[in-house]
Amino acid sequence: MKKDGGEDPARNSAFLKAVESSFGSYDLWKTDFTSVGKMRGVGWAICYLDPLHGQLSNHWITLHEVGNVSGFIPVLVMDVWEHAFLLDYKPAERPKYIAAFFSNLNWQTVEERLSAKK
Repeated sequence: MKKDGGEDPARNSAFLKAVESSFGSYDLWKTDFTSVGKMRGVGWAICYLDPLHGQLSNHWITLHEVGNVSGFIPVLVMDVWEHAFLLDYKPAERPKYIAAFFSNLNWQTVEERLSAKK
C-alpha cells in the first residue's frame, strides 16, 4: 500500500497488458476483482498469475487455506476480513474500503511481483 498510490496501473505496464490479455480490459478485470472482494463472508480477494499459461485470474480465499490455487502465484492480495477495515469503515461499508484500497495501491509492487514470476 502507498498513500495516494493511484487508482490505476501505468498505461504501458506489464500488469495492464496481462490484465488485457486475461480479461479483455482493465475495467473488466477491476469489476471482477472488486466483485470478488464484495462477496459475502470474510477472506481475501487475490489476483493470481498462472505461471504455466501466463494468465491472471481472481479468486476468493477464505479461512486462510480454503480456495488457494495450487501452483498459482499471488500478484495482488486484498484483505477483506473485517479487522482490515473495521477501524475506518462499518462492516456494511466494504465497498468504500475497496475504493480506498485501490486509491492507495502501490502498482510498482504489483509490477515487481508480476515480473519476478515470469
